[in-house]
Amino acid sequence: MQRDFGGVIWTNHALERLRQRNISQGDAWATFNSPDQSRKASTKGAWVYYKTYGQEKLEVVASKNDQGKWVIMTVWSRPLYQSSGNYKPKQNSTWDRLLENLLRKVFGRG
Repeated sequence: MQRDFGGVIWTNHALERLRQRNISQGDAWATFNSPDQSRKASTKGAWVYYKTYGQEKLEVVASKNDQGKWVIMTVWSRPLYQSSGNYKPKQNSTWDRLLENLLRKVFGRG
């Protein structure tokens, strides 16, 4: 892993997180360079960039330094959850159960 990669600066923290999380620097750079979406981060002047790779969403936090160069501050990934025919919510709320029972009575299915 390189501190200067893809025309941006990578903090030691970001490089360490890449190693710990087994994320390639190339995937992180591609996420920053060509994100699926982005948003302002909670840190002033920083942005979070997102890109989906298979069943994971990679997230890269970056900001510009005093010289106007981009700095990658940290990187992480999150699993994506897909619903399938076998998906069942953990537990319906009381309101959900009430509405479901009402709809069954109105439409005669229960």
